[in-house]
Amino acid sequence: MVSYASTTATGNHREAIAVNLRPDQLESHLAGTLRPVYIVSGDEPLQHAEVADAIRAAARRQGHSAREVHEAGSDFDWGALAEAGANLSLFGDRVLVDLRLPTGKPGREGARVLKEWGGAPPPDTLLLVTAPKLDRQTQQSAWYKALAAAGAAVTVALPPRGRLGHWIEARMRTRGLQADAEAVSLLAERVEGNLVAAAHEIDKLLLLQGPGAVDAATVRSAVADSSRYTPFDLANAIVAGEAARVGRIAAGLRGEGVAEPLALWAVHREIDLLASAAARCVAGESVAGALRAAGVWPSRQEALGRALHRHTAADWAALLARCARLDRVAKGAERGSFWEELVELALLAAGARMTPLTPVDGPGRAA
Repeated sequence: MVSYASTTATGNHREAIAVNLRPDQLESHLAGTLRPVYIVSGDEPLQHAEVADAIRAAARRQGHSAREVHEAGSDFDWGALAEAGANLSLFGDRVLVDLRLPTGKPGREGARVLKEWGGAPPPDTLLLVTAPKLDRQTQQSAWYKALAAAGAAVTVALPPRGRLGHWIEARMRTRGLQADAEAVSLLAERVEGNLVAAAHEIDKLLLLQGPGAVDAATVRSAVADSSRYTPFDLANAIVAGEAARVGRIAAGLRGEGVAEPLALWAVHREIDLLASAAARCVAGESVAGALRAAGVWPSRQEALGRALHRHTAADWAALLARCARLDRVAKGAERGSFWEELVELALLAAGARMTPLTPVDGPGRAA
């Protein structure tokens, strides 16, 4: 969706309309007349780079043959940028001013210069501002609003897990690859959370087989598993009740050589927290009060509240006892298959009822 915010038009100045674009809307937008300012921000590196590159290419096509690059670090001379904006058009060339804001915070002087630029963009000049993800406060600042009103803003982010397949399918289609649903699902699984890896594998598929239909067998034989997991991913999957992901993440951690105590620590931390909160609920506290007492941040209380209702207090205590046993297995104090038992523990905690939840040696805590 493209949203507009108009400002008053006076004299010969055209009405300024702020345009907020999604990355997938950019191609059609850039085919028209360019705006004098573009802001590209976000924390997903592939789309961030491709969006900025597309704007630079469109600027060249539309006559911005000269380019100035400015890196606005802590010692940046904002006065020089202001002077450049005032003087560039004197030389007759249409210019692209490429401003990088590595922190997303221009400071007081930078904010003043950018606000003035947005209020009266220099003629024959296109300003491209690239920045990391900007918080709400920054997007409400006077300098950001002035630039956005003069031009267009593009915010990039990693697609939600449920939309990753749509992104992959669309990208494959633009490269002449028609993938069936199973192939898209498999590719999304292999490159989960990594669009750079996804783009690389799509380009590799095109190189290996050329345009045309792609099935799961082709993906399976050609695409490396580019998923990169941390123990926190496993803990988060448990809290979210995503049993289907638990085994995949655990296999990824094992394959990457993650230390057994570290993998257990992340899982134990969440189970210990939930067991403690469940015991408080049994004693009469509300779920919200129990989670606060357990030290849960407000932003996580909803997710952990849902997880808490997945098992009884006795079940959480039994899972905690399994953590204690796994701690001894990891230290060599007891015999067992650490990774197999960790997967079973994680599946049970995530809600997959595989075996009765009975304590293995009474309640306990992993060291």
